[in-house]
Amino acid sequence: MKKEEVPHDKKIIHGEDNSLVKVLYVTNQEGAYETTRYEGWEAENLAMSQAWEDIDEKIARTLELVKKGELSPIAYYMEKNLMDLPTLSSYVGSWKFFVKKHLTPQGFKKLSPKKLEKYAAVFNISVEELVHFNG
Repeated sequence: MKKEEVPHDKKIIHGEDNSLVKVLYVTNQEGAYETTRYEGWEAENLAMSQAWEDIDEKIARTLELVKKGELSPIAYYMEKNLMDLPTLSSYVGSWKFFVKKHLTPQGFKKLSPKKLEKYAAVFNISVEELVHFNG
């Protein structure tokens, strides 16, 4: 793509103006490769906005399930940090089977202080925030 052909449609994520830009390799007037700042194009930005809306909805549904007592706070922080079960399992150093158990309120209540510290560290929160979750 030539430098003058790079689209610069305004990028909106989560309904707010976002100053993040990407770097794109383009050819200049002499035909040599160089980098340029790239804010995206309308279709790409729309797709990103829709993807973030889906993520926000999933986080909100998980939050409601935690408030109802159907899931543990670990489930909420897992969604909020865009993690899946294998990723979280690897970060805390536990088998997926055990992490899945910790996503339930019953399993969460049985966690040792050491395991709670691991989860809190992975989510970059305090153990207090994890244990006394208020959404």
